[in-house]
Amino acid sequence: MAEHEVSRPKGAYDHRLKRLRDHGMKPEYRADDIEAHKNRVADCGWGRLIFGNTFSDPEDLISVLRNEQPDRRDIAFYVRDPHVLVGSAPQELFLDPSHTYRLDLATYRPARNRRKGFTVRRLASRRDAEAINVLYGSRNMVPVSLDFFWNQMDQREMTVLVAEEDETGEIVGTAMGINHDVATNGADKGSSLWCLAVSPKARFPGIGEALVRRLAEQFKGRGIPYMDLSVMHDNTQAIALYEKLGFKRVPFFTVKMKNPINEALYAGPTVEEKLNPYATIILNEARRRGIRSEILDADGGFFRLSYGGRSIRCRESLTDFTSGVAMSICDDKSVTQRVVARAGLNIPRQILAGDAGETEAFLETHGSVVVKPARGEQGKGISIGLTELDEVQAAIEAARTFSNDVLIEECVEGDDLRLVVIDYKVVAAAIRRPAEIMGDGRNTVKDLIEAQSRRRAAATGGESRIPIDEETMRCLKGAGYDLESVLPEGKSVQVRKTANLHTGGTIHDVTGETNYTLIDAAIRAARAIEIPVTGIDLMVPSHREPDYWFIEANERPGLANHEPQPTAERFVDFLFPLSMPQSVRNAMNRNNL
Repeated sequence: MAEHEVSRPKGAYDHRLKRLRDHGMKPEYRADDIEAHKNRVADCGWGRLIFGNTFSDPEDLISVLRNEQPDRRDIAFYVRDPHVLVGSAPQELFLDPSHTYRLDLATYRPARNRRKGFTVRRLASRRDAEAINVLYGSRNMVPVSLDFFWNQMDQREMTVLVAEEDETGEIVGTAMGINHDVATNGADKGSSLWCLAVSPKARFPGIGEALVRRLAEQFKGRGIPYMDLSVMHDNTQAIALYEKLGFKRVPFFTVKMKNPINEALYAGPTVEEKLNPYATIILNEARRRGIRSEILDADGGFFRLSYGGRSIRCRESLTDFTSGVAMSICDDKSVTQRVVARAGLNIPRQILAGDAGETEAFLETHGSVVVKPARGEQGKGISIGLTELDEVQAAIEAARTFSNDVLIEECVEGDDLRLVVIDYKVVAAAIRRPAEIMGDGRNTVKDLIEAQSRRRAAATGGESRIPIDEETMRCLKGAGYDLESVLPEGKSVQVRKTANLHTGGTIHDVTGETNYTLIDAAIRAARAIEIPVTGIDLMVPSHREPDYWFIEANERPGLANHEPQPTAERFVDFLFPLSMPQSVRNAMNRNNL
């Protein structure tokens, strides 16, 4: 050892490392016994500013965040260990992608010259408050109740400034400042700047700078040592302003709740590739939960979802969890009928087309029949309500263009009820109605069909259109019309018998009104097929009554058609149960779901 070196006890280095580990680059926690200094929160109207440095227990902070009110944005600022906090509730919380900047008010110097053309002053009237909300709206910020400004805001704690044009009197800017000393009862001696907004129509430069400076001067005059702010990491224009005024970056972090207002901050960039609505609704829900998505084939609707070490391939609502056997059962409608019949479900009688004599006898027995491909989807090749032998034979030939095997089935009357089953629970029920047109006394049937088809396509992202084919022509003929007919005003005509959305059908939610026997039938059908996600189609006299006929099971039900039911949410719950918010999992456990 050199003579000039000083020997240090071995434990000194351990002590310094421990201090660095425990306190380095963290907000100081006020570890005193004063109850008024603990767990401090300030109501700001747009949400609550939660002083994370006054919370010693992360669970207490999480509990406060969970009490966020609807349409509000709470902000947990100065969170001491953000990684621990978010790790305790990753389904509900996220680390805000913002930077914290601090202005040292002890060294801050006011501007030499005042900006001209506008005046910065305190909020003073209802008109000011209304103008502030207009500015918030222009910047996608959360509006504040006018009642809050007059009856709930503590002016010792909160300062709201506006910038008013001298010539017009128009409010063109606003900023809010929080006095931490008042808000925390002395636990934190600083201050902070929030909600800086300047109108895009403002005619004069320097409005934002003037608002920031006025707050800084007010807080400096009260002996407050610093003013902090949180700014989005990519807001280069605002960051340039703050650095010009002397703000320095400090290593403090913000945590927020995952809510619709904050979605763009935690969901990540949107998927650029064009997907159909049935894939898009699932990917959007996955993004909200921080689940990674990878588009495998946009045109086919194939994608992969990954979360917590689990990776699942999907084609819309079809996943790796649906076995090849289950798919085969759904693919062949005659097999589907036999499987669910053994489970005790009611099924219409059915034969395989082929023998002309058997076909004629079946038609005579039942009077009205359905002809459909044994394999296929989206209602393609299906003809309903056939009563003449030549119609049946023509429908069989048409169906054979979709499948070599064609089924003839007794026609059962009623409403087409679709029940979406996910994880052997019915999450949505809807009546599907066939496409129809309404006469106006001027346009031809063909024009009305094309107009209605355009409307359906626009409403479904191009997924639903009314084809003009043999089935459409047959339906029109049965109603006494053809394509060139002009329907009387107010006259409605059904132009399809099938209610599939892809052929122009519409869907009407009846989830809360559906008879339990029908729900039970759908679940028993799904269990018989052993398919965890499926759309079960029943023909029912009424969705409120127990009577039904099982029609088919769809291995890839469209989840985008069942608003307001949360089908996509329940689908992602099934795939990744750990991605559910803890509060939802607790509620499901309480209800034994």
